[in-house]
Amino acid sequence: MITDTLNWIHSYKANGRRPDKKRLLTLLSFMGNPQKQMPLIHVVGTNGKGSTTAYLQALFTTSGYRCGTFTSPYITHFNERIAIDGLPIADNDLEKLCKEIKPHLKNIERCYDRVTEFELITALMFAYFAKEKVDLAIVEAGIGGLHDATNCFIAQAVVCPSISFEHTEILGTSLAQIAKQKVGVLDDYVPLIFGNLPKEARDVFYDKAKELHSSTFELGQDFQLIRHQYSFDFLYHDLSLNHITLSMAGQHQQNNAGLAIMTSLILKKHFPKLNLYLYPKALSQVQVKGRTEWLLDNLVIDGAHNEGGIKSLRDWLASQYPNRSVAILFAGLRRKPLAKLLNLLSDYSVSVTSFSFYEAESLENYPKYYPRVTNFKEWFQKAQYNPNTLYVMTGSLYFISEIREYFFKSKKS
Repeated sequence: MITDTLNWIHSYKANGRRPDKKRLLTLLSFMGNPQKQMPLIHVVGTNGKGSTTAYLQALFTTSGYRCGTFTSPYITHFNERIAIDGLPIADNDLEKLCKEIKPHLKNIERCYDRVTEFELITALMFAYFAKEKVDLAIVEAGIGGLHDATNCFIAQAVVCPSISFEHTEILGTSLAQIAKQKVGVLDDYVPLIFGNLPKEARDVFYDKAKELHSSTFELGQDFQLIRHQYSFDFLYHDLSLNHITLSMAGQHQQNNAGLAIMTSLILKKHFPKLNLYLYPKALSQVQVKGRTEWLLDNLVIDGAHNEGGIKSLRDWLASQYPNRSVAILFAGLRRKPLAKLLNLLSDYSVSVTSFSFYEAESLENYPKYYPRVTNFKEWFQKAQYNPNTLYVMTGSLYFISEIREYFFKSKKS
C-alpha cells in the first residue's frame, strides 16, 4: 500500500539530525552511483526554483528529451516531487524502489546514523531516473546548497533565480553568507546562470565563478528580456525570441523563463534536438501549482512564504492592478518572521487566518491590528459576491496546498 510506503519514508524525518554528505555518498555507492548515470542541472536559490525547473523541463521535453525533475515541497501528492516529463512517479514504482533500497539502508546504519528523510528521497530520485534512463534530470536543491543532500553530483549547469533571506539559522544572517551556501554546489568549469541578485550575493557569485573558472551568464548583463504588457522578448547576442507569453504572471516568472532559455542555449551542444521554434508554446503552457494560480476569475493563490516571494507578489499587484481593489488573506508558519512579511503588504487590505498544519501560526499570535478570518473558506464566498475586488490568498505552501485541496474537492461535489 502506498500509504504504508509513504509512512515509512516519513519515519526518516530528520528530527534535528544534520545532513551528512559522506553518508549519502556511501549510500549512493552501494546503489551503483545512480547520480552519475545521467546529465544533471542543479537549480538553487531562494525563490523561483520550482518555476525555473518547470520551464526547463518544458523546453527539454517538448524537444523530445526524456526529462526528470526533483522538486519540493509537493502541493497535492508526494509523488509530484519525483517526475518524468511532468508525470509524477507511479505508486508501484515508488513502492518497488523503497523495497530495493532497504538492504542498502541496513548497511549504511552499521557505519552511520540513519539517513534523513530528504537524503532518502534524494537517493530514491536518482535510482528512479537511472532506472528509467532519462536523458536529463533537473534537481532542485533543498535548503541552501553547499551542505544540501542534493550536492552530490557535478552538474552540467547551475541555475539560481534569486537570493533573499531564508533559513537564516542555518544559512547565515547576511545575503553574502546565504549566497555562499547556494553557490557552494558549483564545480570547476560548470556554467553559472543567475537572475537579478542583490549586490552582496552577486559579488559572492562572481568571486566563486572566477575561483572555479566557471562561465557566468547574468540576466540583464549577458542576456536581456524586453518586457511588453503581456509578453516578453528574449535577447542573447544575435538571437531573439519574441512575444513569449506565460500562464504564470509577474516579472519574476518572466525572469525564471529567461533563465531556463539561457540555460538550454548553453547546453544545446549536448542536446542538439533542442528546438527554439517550440520554445514559445512550451513556455506558455507551464503552470506550477500554487504559484500565481487562478482559482476564480478574481481569486488567485500564490505561495509567497518569505521576503523575496512577498516582494514579487507585491510588485506584480502594483504593476498589473494599480487601480483595482485588492484584498489579501495570509497564513504562515510560526517559525517565519510573519510580522515583517505582513508589513511588506502594508499598501493592501490584509487579513490573517490559520490552517490545519502543526507548524501553522495560530490566529491569536498575529499582530492585533490585522483582521482575523476564522475559516479561509469564507474567502471563496467573498470573491463570488464581490467580482470587482481581486482576492489573493498567500503565505505558506502548506496553506496553499490546503486551499487547493478544498477548492478542487468542492468543485467535484
